[in-house]
Amino acid sequence: MIRTVADNKVDLTCAPWTMHEFFAGSGLVAYGLKGMFRPLWANDICPKKAAVYRANFSSKHFVLDDIKNISGRDLPPAHLSWASFPCQDLSLAGSLGGIDASRSGLVWEWLRIINEMAEPPALLVIENVMGLLSSNSGADYIKLHYSLMNLGYKGGAMLINASHFVPQSRPRVFVVAVRKEVSIPIELQDQGPNWLHNKAAANLGRLLPNWVWWRADKPPKRKQNLIDIIDFSLPYDKDDVLRLIPKHHREKLDKFDEIVATGYRRIRHGNQCLELRFDGVAGCLRTPEGGSSKQYVIIKKGSELHARLLTPREAARLMGVPDSFVIPNNNDGYKAMGDAVVLPVVTFIGETFLTKLAEAIYNEQHIQSFERISN
Repeated sequence: MIRTVADNKVDLTCAPWTMHEFFAGSGLVAYGLKGMFRPLWANDICPKKAAVYRANFSSKHFVLDDIKNISGRDLPPAHLSWASFPCQDLSLAGSLGGIDASRSGLVWEWLRIINEMAEPPALLVIENVMGLLSSNSGADYIKLHYSLMNLGYKGGAMLINASHFVPQSRPRVFVVAVRKEVSIPIELQDQGPNWLHNKAAANLGRLLPNWVWWRADKPPKRKQNLIDIIDFSLPYDKDDVLRLIPKHHREKLDKFDEIVATGYRRIRHGNQCLELRFDGVAGCLRTPEGGSSKQYVIIKKGSELHARLLTPREAARLMGVPDSFVIPNNNDGYKAMGDAVVLPVVTFIGETFLTKLAEAIYNEQHIQSFERISN
């Protein structure tokens, strides 16, 4: 059970624009868009994630239900619809069943709902893992792109690594789409691929019609490193895993007098090992399903070497979440963070693209309406 104080909940109500948040999880998208987009409706199927959402935000707009039971006709009109649909069938850590498999295939339910709305949002965002661009040799993304086109949208994919903002390597694909008739501000468009596009995105962009090459300035260099989010007061209770560190990683460790590293257990050549990172950045957080999904913290100081598991609170810090954010201190906390979207990445997308697009879209509609009335 999550305990919280109502007065400490994050206020999401003061914003000029509105949104629907599908697959909302613990609510980091809504949190990241605070002051920009107010959630009128949010949904998830997981009671444990819903508990985290309700512990931190007003939950009057939150619907705990299967997306298959949701009808677009029942949703209030909003400016933005955001969908961080399940990644398991597109992830290297999952089944790679593709975008039509049972879990990742829920994106089609979201598009069904968009199609059912009397007033569909003019602005859409889809978030998922890198595999969205490469699954089935790109055929899955191509199918998604044409489905968006058939609903009257144009857009393009961007790849943003959370390591620009937090000490965690977490590359994610963000598809931003707008209605075809929208005039996109020139400063948001490029003539071809830039730092936001990996090879897969660049290849798709050259192939697909109605593709938008989104453009933005690179964020400033990250100031925070792994050492800044670690709690050094906690006991080390996993020293037994140190024997799993491979020889070449041991040799790297020996070169440091002091270092904080992270590692995952993996199977290499039939043997279990603990593979480490030495760059001051944690590996990508995962959900706590299976022994290999929990990340270890390795701390060396002089001749002492110790290990423990990354805590749920440290995982939250790696997602850019303040310590005031309420999460359970158990596997439910890991899951709430491992399935979420990094908060400052959401804020970057909101400030860089979504607010400017909303202003362009709805100011243009207001001008057109005024001209019709005047004529």
